[in-house]
Amino acid sequence: MTQDYIISIEEFKQKYKKQPDLFVLDVREDHEYAYAHVPKSVHIPLGQLESSLSKLPKDKEIFIICRTGNRSDYAAHLLMHYGFKHVFNIVPGMIAWDGPIENGVEK
Repeated sequence: MTQDYIISIEEFKQKYKKQPDLFVLDVREDHEYAYAHVPKSVHIPLGQLESSLSKLPKDKEIFIICRTGNRSDYAAHLLMHYGFKHVFNIVPGMIAWDGPIENGVEK
């Protein structure tokens, strides 16, 4: 496995500025997501990801974020295992995100 699926937080910020409708998957726990998340991100905690694969687009890039990049790394490998071709692990994650945020839970 190569490191081609890793995207730095800086690279992601630039992409997000130009294209705020990117598909961002947040795999943190409910309380972490409620505290602060990237606007319009899809929230599926890592422990529920495998049973929620049908909710994810196979034809779009998926940018995965967690707090530091560890859970999102596991999620990226899981998605690649299930045939998702365009997945990117955002490193280091929300601890370095200084872009726009939302808080609360999805409606």
